[in-house]
Amino acid sequence: MESVTLSSKYQLVLPRQARERLRVRPGMKFTVISKGDVIFLVPERPTRAYRGVAKGTRAGRVREKKDRL
Repeated sequence: MESVTLSSKYQLVLPRQARERLRVRPGMKFTVISKGDVIFLVPERPTRAYRGVAKGTRAGRVREKKDRL
């Protein structure tokens, strides 16, 4: 486990091993999600990356939220 320090300008530097493992590049954008005392950085993906995610699903089988178990 690696640790980082928040600078006086509220900046973090990701350790090299984490950057390489996660393929983080300069200029990438992240969504910040906080849950309790935990902060998640989620890389934003271009809309094109989601192409085909719902392949094979049928819109006719969608139920209303109130009808779900």
